[in-house]
Amino acid sequence: MRILFLGDIVGRCGREAVLSRLPTLRKTLALDLVVVNAENASHGFGLSPAIATDLFEGGVDVITLGNHSWDRRDMIGHIGSAPRIIRPINFPPGTPGNGSIQVELADGRKALVVNAMGRLFMDPLDDPFRCMNELLSRHRLGVTTQAIVVDIHAEATSEKWAFGNVLDGRVSLVVGTHTHTPTADHRILPAGTAFQTDAGMCGDYDSVIGMTKEPAMARFIRKMPGERLQPAEGDATMCGIMVETDDATGLARRIAPIRQGGHLAQTLPDF
Repeated sequence: MRILFLGDIVGRCGREAVLSRLPTLRKTLALDLVVVNAENASHGFGLSPAIATDLFEGGVDVITLGNHSWDRRDMIGHIGSAPRIIRPINFPPGTPGNGSIQVELADGRKALVVNAMGRLFMDPLDDPFRCMNELLSRHRLGVTTQAIVVDIHAEATSEKWAFGNVLDGRVSLVVGTHTHTPTADHRILPAGTAFQTDAGMCGDYDSVIGMTKEPAMARFIRKMPGERLQPAEGDATMCGIMVETDDATGLARRIAPIRQGGHLAQTLPDF
């Protein structure tokens, strides 16, 4: 299975970068599954139902969220009727929506997509490690599903590394989101799980993690609340990771980063 995961979409320019490139990439890379984190897609804060629809129509299969899941209040009532939008699995019981979804491809193969959120320097949610163990007791890689993709939305790199190692050999891909900065550590872990600490963002890198520079810098310099942060709207880079898995085992064969457009060095997978 050929899987593309795209990091946090930030604002209009991030959406446009994804929507303009994804149809061609689905064909040229022969992609089977496309997963994107879109918790900042609506003007930098949250996801609106209308934008979610645009992303699905543009070729996205599953959308993951994070700590900004409920910044757009219309998502609270919408997510229950939109199973392909998932929020962190470790939100407390009773939270709208679901933390995972198993999708069936046109050829009958199945892929489980999971969203989890870290707890270091983040909201004190339920234990993501326990939640993943419970979920994986019901889904066996290479048996009940041909691939398992996990988005760990977390601040601390140590927590993401621990998450990847705990899940090594049990899922196809563990990829981090939230810091909006692509890491150079993409690799296949010893037991066969593909891993990257953070996929980066789809947005304007001439910014402060996707937001216009001046107001963001002023908050650090003055230590005072200021004007509401606004997404930068320059030339965006689409950032993510591509993985090819073995259908028999569900484990990763190859992994490579993708960066297209904008200010970062460009790269495309060569497999």
